[in-house]
Amino acid sequence: MSGHNKAQHKVPAVEMAEGAGARVLRVFPTMHMRHLDPFVLLDEFFVKPDTGFPEHEHRGFEAITYMLDGSFHHKDNAGNDSVVAAGGVQRFSAGKSLSHSEMPGSDAVSHGIQLWINLPRGLKNSEPDYQQIESSALPGQKSSGIFIRTIGGPGSPLQPHTSIRYIDVTLDAGTVFQDKVSAQWTGLVYVLENSMTLGSMSLHPGEAAILEPDAEIRVVTEEKTRFVLITGKPHHEPIRLHGSFVD
Repeated sequence: MSGHNKAQHKVPAVEMAEGAGARVLRVFPTMHMRHLDPFVLLDEFFVKPDTGFPEHEHRGFEAITYMLDGSFHHKDNAGNDSVVAAGGVQRFSAGKSLSHSEMPGSDAVSHGIQLWINLPRGLKNSEPDYQQIESSALPGQKSSGIFIRTIGGPGSPLQPHTSIRYIDVTLDAGTVFQDKVSAQWTGLVYVLENSMTLGSMSLHPGEAAILEPDAEIRVVTEEKTRFVLITGKPHHEPIRLHGSFVD
């Protein structure tokens, strides 16, 4: 099997309402896919100024929120109270318990991506922690019509409890992007803007391609395109999602 055809399948995001009037495009868990070890949930969210996620409790996982537009105000019972702006990232580890709210930080629509990562069994009862990173602190690299921002992984100050790689890729029209999933890791590509071809598969905004370990990635685009590539090292432990808890 040629490497770039190792995308297992295409997964469409499902639009749904969450929180108090917020709208999300959920890649998983949905009827199409439950999870992708070590990843529990992936949402692209759109939060208007009069909507959001009032205070609620989490357990057993960590979440990475990457802001694309607008800003998000995070406030929790551990004393963290901060606003992350467009291009910035925040990470919290709920551990044994964290109660927080996530609300728009301005009058603009808050648009971003939230990724939930399962905590390994030994960290399920850990103390919660929080990290915020401004856009200027995330490394970026541009060459031959490809711009890559590293959200998580080598070069990023983000410090999740699970080994991951998370990049935001913008391709100029007619550009070819090549990469590879690490051995024994799982991953996905999720399209944000315009359409592209991954191997023999056409992908459009709101669609993801699930990638096998060792998969070679070859993306071709005829127009300027933006997507995220997220890979991680599985824990090979059960993922039991119950509302906002992962046991």
